[in-house]
Amino acid sequence: MSGLLALITAAIFFGAAIYINLAEQPARLALDAGAALREWVPAYRRGFEMQASLAIVSCLLGAMAWWQTGNALWALGAAVIILNWPYTLLVIMPVNRRLETTRPDQANAETHELIARWGRLHAGRSALGAVATMVYFTAAASAL
Repeated sequence: MSGLLALITAAIFFGAAIYINLAEQPARLALDAGAALREWVPAYRRGFEMQASLAIVSCLLGAMAWWQTGNALWALGAAVIILNWPYTLLVIMPVNRRLETTRPDQANAETHELIARWGRLHAGRSALGAVATMVYFTAAASAL
């Protein structure tokens, strides 16, 4: 059961991440810099809370499935999904900090480019979610 829950939470993480890249980010980039920044700030905060929690829960469930079954694929999936934390803190967070310290009334072309860069970096989170989901799926299928 813990393995299936790990798979479900990783798939939800991936779904949310890919939604951001394929739907939310293109719509955001169609706005002027100030409006894009006003939209990005609250969307990022809510998205971070949701995705950070999903990554932790999925990792813990994957580790539990590995402990219960001995199948190393569960551990691999747990490791991949939790990589979102260091990736976010080390790679994406410097861009976040610059965006969070910019006032919307002072947003300019550089701000717009930072938001575009943030989206490209966020695609890495989508990729990690996809890989973790595939690894978990493979682990679940091997148990059948």
